[in-house]
Amino acid sequence: MTRAVGAQPDPRRAIPGVDRIIERPWCRRLIESGGRAWITARLRSVLDDVRSGRLPVPDSDEGYAELLRREVARAETPSLQGVINATGVILHTNLGRAPLAVEARRAMAGAAGYGNVEFDLATGERGSRYDHCVTLVRELTGARDAVAVNNGAGAVALALTAFSAGKGVLVSHGELVEIGGGFRIPEVVEAAGARLVTVGTTNRTRRADYARAVAGGGVGAILKVHRSNFSMSGFTEETELAELVELGAEAGVPVIHDLGSGLLVSSAALGLPDEPVPADSVSAGVDLVAFSGDKLLGGPQAGILAGTKEAVARAKSHPLCRALRCDKVTLAGLEATLSLYRDPARALEQVPALRMIAAPVEELERRALAVREKVGDLRAGRKGGGLVAEVERGESLVGGGTFPDARLPTVILRVRAGAATDRWLASLRAHKPPVVARGRQGWILLDFRTITPGEEVIVAGALAELGAAGEAGS
Repeated sequence: MTRAVGAQPDPRRAIPGVDRIIERPWCRRLIESGGRAWITARLRSVLDDVRSGRLPVPDSDEGYAELLRREVARAETPSLQGVINATGVILHTNLGRAPLAVEARRAMAGAAGYGNVEFDLATGERGSRYDHCVTLVRELTGARDAVAVNNGAGAVALALTAFSAGKGVLVSHGELVEIGGGFRIPEVVEAAGARLVTVGTTNRTRRADYARAVAGGGVGAILKVHRSNFSMSGFTEETELAELVELGAEAGVPVIHDLGSGLLVSSAALGLPDEPVPADSVSAGVDLVAFSGDKLLGGPQAGILAGTKEAVARAKSHPLCRALRCDKVTLAGLEATLSLYRDPARALEQVPALRMIAAPVEELERRALAVREKVGDLRAGRKGGGLVAEVERGESLVGGGTFPDARLPTVILRVRAGAATDRWLASLRAHKPPVVARGRQGWILLDFRTITPGEEVIVAGALAELGAAGEAGS
């Protein structure tokens, strides 16, 4: 087949082969750091994309080098990365909920090697991983014993399985909650091999409702669920925890309290509405209280069961406990976080989630204005492509299924993006480290309640890159 007169030659005919490129000095340097087999595989991927038209055909040797460097950088980027949370949601489930305290990070790094996770240093014999964190949980909640598992839902599932498999679990209609990811209390009960028995109505459940169900027999546990991620008002009534404990004691039925968030300090100290703490549940006499380690407690993902010695022992002896156990790094981080609560004032200062909640608006405004000034300097020097930024007041959320009605006053830096909003948000997410922000009506919003002190320079740099790329809002 002949080529038409005047037709341009196909540039893909000039694409060099892998064997030729692999001998280039720049490619040899990549091989020295990445290994021949892996770099060769990345090179083949690049050349396949060039031949198929997914990438333009480079017009120079350096062009191929740049494409390969980009591919190597892309392939080496971890799928799990640290990000800057500029969304204003403190316990952002998709961003890993609570950021960890410096003490927790240090402890987790220290536990990454060999450790006495199941070794008794005093006797030189085998120990139990379930002993870690127990002393602190007992001290902070008043419980007689405790056990840590891999998450809050796991703690509830373990409690229900240990006490109610093959039996009924009493739950108020008004407490059939759904937590994040579509997990629902009825499904948790079912997964535990128990039978859900609902009592009362959505808005009103009395002690007598529970008593009638208990009298019917076959009840393995009474489950009280704290409605942490939504609220009800109006013509409502619920049975107090102390009443359920009294009923359970009379009938020989254990009471389990799914508390959820795991707040260990007074909510008043955070300027937030009243929120129950695990010590309240223990004081009321529940057999077990379950709460999370990675929400308001501010530690790594974990679930804690605290209560009587008998109840905790039964949970620990169940085979499911082993399947839900924490690894050594989690235990180290949880223990370090819990230790901060021995001094509540220290916890408020050192636990990042609590510090963010309590941060005064004046501090947030000072930091936002500092970044605004840098953006203004870029604009004045025509280095930022004319970025327009304004500082305004707004509202943040605690998040993580906690304090559903609470709105925290905050300070937001908004940058005009116009029709480029989605592209700018994507550019911020592509920054190293990624900056996750929100967009609204042609503006990018960066909330300084969740931007931690010291991250301002990174945010300013990410905005500078937008300007340097010639972006302009409308």
